[in-house]
Amino acid sequence: MSRMPPVIRRTNMIEVKDHGRVRELRLARPPVNALNRALIDALDQKIAEAMTASADPAQAASAPRAIVISGSPGLFCAGLDVREVTGGEGSAKDLVLAFAALQRRLVDSTLPIIAAITGHSPAGGAVIAVLCDYRIMAAGEFRIGLNEVQVGLYPGELIYRVYERLVGTRRAAALLPRGVMLRSDEALEAGLVDEVVAPDQVVTRAIALAQELIALPPKTYARTRNLVRADLRRLFDSPPESLESLMAEGWVTDETRDRMARLLAAR
Repeated sequence: MSRMPPVIRRTNMIEVKDHGRVRELRLARPPVNALNRALIDALDQKIAEAMTASADPAQAASAPRAIVISGSPGLFCAGLDVREVTGGEGSAKDLVLAFAALQRRLVDSTLPIIAAITGHSPAGGAVIAVLCDYRIMAAGEFRIGLNEVQVGLYPGELIYRVYERLVGTRRAAALLPRGVMLRSDEALEAGLVDEVVAPDQVVTRAIALAQELIALPPKTYARTRNLVRADLRRLFDSPPESLESLMAEGWVTDETRDRMARLLAAR
């Protein structure tokens, strides 16, 4: 019997594909999937919709039981949209608040989420990836990392702790202050990603892993997953810095504005 093709629905900035009980959410904001407010809100909404459907007894036989977040070939997500970050204090604050809500959604998701890192994944793209359950990355010269400092942004202690959780204190302390981006093989060795596969196999492997998770005893898997992610929830329940402090000290400073303006001028 041949496998049924995925059911595809295109919505604003997100392409939704259902591979059986695995829902793929593909970022679709050309050219680089930069995270503006609309894309952040759309991804947040699609994750919430999948969670709601999975909890509805009426949809129990067909609702998604795992999520894959994917990007474009060669580029997963370029991070926050620089134009919105530099659009004034109000615009930057709205963007940061929306991104914080998306981060919380990823942490609180009742469904396992796998990042299919189809290419480069700097800054905000890396943040999305590190908050997922698993990370599958394309082999080659593609890079991933928290390089905020390179563009004049302060990543904050919360993101540092999440990064440290994966790569360890020594590596996080060495990489984050310099904004180092790692090649996929380096990211695998550091523990930042879980698997590296051929670029054309990233989404396929992510879906296969999601299906492996779905096949596990559901109640036992859910309880064990909650156990291993409990530290993330505690971290987000009591963040070490307020968003107001983060904005004032690292997002709307003169240094940040100057660095961002030069970055835009160079494009």
